[in-house]
Formats: sequence, C-alpha cells, structure tokens
Amino acid sequence: MSWCVRSVFMACYGKGCLVGQARSYHLHEEPMDDLQRKRLLIEQGQLHSWARRGRGAFTVQRVPFHRLMLQTLCRVAWLRSRGERNARNAVVRTRRFVLDSLPPAFCGFTILHLSDLHADGLPGLTDSLSERLQDLEVDLCVLTGDYRYRVRGPCDDVYPHMEKILASVNARYGIVGVLGNHDAAEKVPQLERLGVTMLVNQALELCHGGDAIWLVGLDDPHYYGCDDLPGALRGVPAERCKVLLVHTPELLAEAEASGVDLYLCGHTHGGQICLPLIGPLISGANCPRRYVHGAWRYKRMQGYTSAGVGVSMVPIRFFCPPEIVLLELRCTRPHTHPSTLAGKE
Repeated sequence: MSWCVRSVFMACYGKGCLVGQARSYHLHEEPMDDLQRKRLLIEQGQLHSWARRGRGAFTVQRVPFHRLMLQTLCRVAWLRSRGERNARNAVVRTRRFVLDSLPPAFCGFTILHLSDLHADGLPGLTDSLSERLQDLEVDLCVLTGDYRYRVRGPCDDVYPHMEKILASVNARYGIVGVLGNHDAAEKVPQLERLGVTMLVNQALELCHGGDAIWLVGLDDPHYYGCDDLPGALRGVPAERCKVLLVHTPELLAEAEASGVDLYLCGHTHGGQICLPLIGPLISGANCPRRYVHGAWRYKRMQGYTSAGVGVSMVPIRFFCPPEIVLLELRCTRPHTHPSTLAGKE
C-alpha cells in the first residue's frame, strides 16, 4: 500500500508525523487560540474557574466517600493481591464495525485501540502488556489518552514505560494518540519523539488508492474542557468517513450531529471495580451507563468505550479485566476477501 497523510491543525501543542512504512504528510498550522493557554494555566494551578468547564461534573478524587471506600479495599491484603493480579491480566477483545461511509479500499482495515494505560501505576503492567502486544499485527494503533497514573506533578516516570509499550506495537501505518485528563501538554512532543502522531483538535487524512478516511483527535473534554470538535473538523469533507478519537464518551451528541461515523474513547475503565449483576460501582463519566463500556450505537453513530489497560485511583480490578481492543472496519459494499480478525476471536 502507498499512503498519503494530511493534517489540519487547530489548537496544536506539538507537531506530529506518522511513522512506519514510507508515507508522505503535509502539515498546515493555524494560529493557536485560547484553548492552549487555558490548558497550561489549569495545569499550573493558576486557573481555578473558567468559562467552559469540562463535561465531567463528577470525579472520584473529589468525593471523599468513594475515595475512602476504594482505599479501604486496597488495605485488605488478599483483596489487593487478587485485584493487582486481575489488573495485570489484560484480555484481547475483537469487534467489527460495518460503516456505510467506509471506502472499499479500507474494508478489512484493523485498528488496535489502547486506552488509559496509566503505565507507571502498577508494577509489572508494562512487561505484561508488552508481551501481549508483540503477537498482534494491525494496520493502525490508536491511543485515547491517560498515559500516566498521577493527575499532577512531573511526567518523567512514565516515558520509559511508554517507550517499551510502544516498541511492542506492530502497526503497519503507525500510532495516533490524543490527550486525557491525566495528561499534561508536555507529553505531546515527548510521545511524538517515541513515534506517536498526537492529534490535539486536529484531523488526519489517510489516503489509499483514491479513497480516504479521516481520523479526528480532540483534547480532553472531561476535566480540561479544551476540546474543539468544530475546529478539528474544519476542512474535513462532510461525506468522508470520520473516526473520532477522544478520551471520554461525553461528546456523544456533538459528535453524532457533526457526522462522526465511529467514536473511540476510554476514560471510564469500564468501572474498574464491578459487581456481578450490578456492574460498575463508579462510571466516572457524565453520560448514560450504556456508553460506559463496550460497543454501542448513538443514533447514526457507532462507538466503542474501552475498559482501558491500566488502573486509576487504586491499583486493582474486579469483574472488569483490562482490555486490548482489536477493531476491524468493514464496508457495506460487496467484498470477497475474508475477515482479517479470523482466528483471533
């Protein structure tokens, strides 16, 4: 395959390039708006009240009861030991999405979706994940935010973990990522140095054989509220197939109204700690529970909310294993080639 990549830059915090096999790219930078300054001021603790808050009105860190409950679970030795083992045992899930707007050239295109790695949060997680990833071959890898465990402070500890994880990814056409609510803007150039094309309110066109799809990546809408979907879509043809990468499932209505075909996100960890028949104790997202984990449909738009790879708040999981998600895109037009996920399920 020969590929062409074009980027439309809006509130950009770094300059990306897709790595891997030979491909060309052309970057157009637009003047930065107030979103970058807003994010940096929030990170520095200089902006405690801003006009447009993030969508996540509820955060576990700010609710003493939930925080105390989770910390108490971790103090029980056998529960913590079992929960940590669960958290290191990622499962591989496969899912096919049939998209009306998908060009025939992309039928069978595979995407590795990794979310919420929190790579420095649990000893042994990086090694375990790297071993699982080495045997997987896909066309593209997408990362939907939250690379470190902590919300504040230096990010230096996470980069060695990310380097090892990314080196284990076998994606023919590179890795594309977005920022989450645990991520500082400084991660953009650092992750790009490790080979990730970071999209911060940007759109990336992937061309092949006269056909194209667009990847649209947004800044975190949950805490920072620095997402700019209209800006990222500026210049994207309305009739093209659009795959949205965003940290949380909290932009459902806006994305569907904007013509997004496939919405990929994480943030919720699927609850991380669930109870049989009841489900997640905490969803962590300001959206209906049916969008908290797994595949879903919202009007004309399809989506997938990953349970994530890592852990947040407490380093344990129960009845909600970490997941590595393999997605296959299929078109509605007649085709004869077999599924690329055959044998992986």
